[in-house]
Amino acid sequence: MIGISAIAVALLLLMYLAYRGLSLLILAPVLAVLVALVSVDTPLLASYTQVFMGAAGDFIVRYFPLFLLGAVFGKLMEDSGSAEVLAGAIVERLGETRAILAVVLSCAVMTYGGVSLFVVAFAVYPIAAALFRKANLPKRLIPGTIALGAFTFTMTALPGTPAIQNAIPMPYFGTSPFAAPGLGILTGLVMLGLGQVWLSRRANQAREAGEGYGNHNDAPPADHLRERAAGEGFDLAEVKHREQSRDLPPLTLALLPIVLVIALNLLFTAVVIPAMDTGYLAEPTYGATSIDSVRGVWSVIAALVIAIVVIIATNLKRLDALTTTLDSGANASLLPIFNTASLVGFGSVIASLAAFETISLWVTSVGGDNPLISLAIAVNLLAGMTGSASGGMSIALSTLGDTYLAMGQASGIAPELMHRVTAVATGGLDALPHNGAVITLLSICGLTHRQAYLDIAVVAVLIPIISLVLLIILGTLVGSF
Repeated sequence: MIGISAIAVALLLLMYLAYRGLSLLILAPVLAVLVALVSVDTPLLASYTQVFMGAAGDFIVRYFPLFLLGAVFGKLMEDSGSAEVLAGAIVERLGETRAILAVVLSCAVMTYGGVSLFVVAFAVYPIAAALFRKANLPKRLIPGTIALGAFTFTMTALPGTPAIQNAIPMPYFGTSPFAAPGLGILTGLVMLGLGQVWLSRRANQAREAGEGYGNHNDAPPADHLRERAAGEGFDLAEVKHREQSRDLPPLTLALLPIVLVIALNLLFTAVVIPAMDTGYLAEPTYGATSIDSVRGVWSVIAALVIAIVVIIATNLKRLDALTTTLDSGANASLLPIFNTASLVGFGSVIASLAAFETISLWVTSVGGDNPLISLAIAVNLLAGMTGSASGGMSIALSTLGDTYLAMGQASGIAPELMHRVTAVATGGLDALPHNGAVITLLSICGLTHRQAYLDIAVVAVLIPIISLVLLIILGTLVGSF
């Protein structure tokens, strides 16, 4: 009983202190050691050096290329002006009468193509503010609109997205980024459709009440907000809103890298890698593994590398300080991956305790004969407690991944369906008020939780959970497709 209480207190402290701004690099190992300290027969130093650091190091080894390449890609899209061009083109074509949809699609196109959601938020906010002002829509709806496009269906549901939420399940289930594509697309459409309905309804209510945009100072985010974003674990590496005129790429050139990431990801997953002779992976030198365990990660790495080369080659004159851009992108990857790795280490220490066996038995028993329900609940709860989609998923899979895979196989559930349910499950409770992305987005928009969090909660918490339930029901009835 003491062990279970210690785990509960540690998770609550993790959630509260992370919300208060304490770095996860300090918080996660300290709480892990404290839990080990109060648990019976748990060696303190070994729990830190062998369990915590072992799990954290394994996560970094496995996923660092994805964090690194994703951050560099996003920084190149930003500094080349491609992100700005894409957002502006979508807004221009849809116009102020469809301001909400224009902003949602601007965010969605960029995040689905691999641009960091924080780069997207900084790039789209000034455009959204101008558009909402022209359409006389309340500014308080901007955070919810950006959250719908950047935090939801493009990160977890749509097949092929290079988001880390879609990459982490691959080695556990032997799947690819395109796992359960039909179900993923349907789930994404539900998120988009319900979110759009909610925001449109809120906009109509504001018009009827004569609310208008409001009296706001829409200056670009100050440097201290960018520093805060970096402190949250999302180092934007000197994000700047360039108000002065500059040489922007044409729309086709701005769109090309995103198209390449998606198309090449599919090509490597379905054609190139399966045609390769990868029997050598069974050798101890290469980890004694199989192609199914690494195919998804290889596909994303190859697609991002080629897209990065294309951005540089086609925008060389626009990248005034290429070395600085690459350095900034690389540096921006470090804090997020170490934060997530620390959460994984924390979860591994928890899993090593005797009390965790009782918890795991309870979690895996939820849902009866359907392990999808248990998996969805475990991932969602952990994502909510840690305030991190990738962190919650990593803890759940690193501690119970093999168990869920075995349960799925025994129940005849395809690993692809388990992959998609896991990814979508991260996109619910992770967006609670203490989430770093939520806090940073509100800071960028210059609004408070009281002013704007309700819409974020509906589009990024409630609707993704509804979509997850529909995904589980449909997947249970018809299987993976």
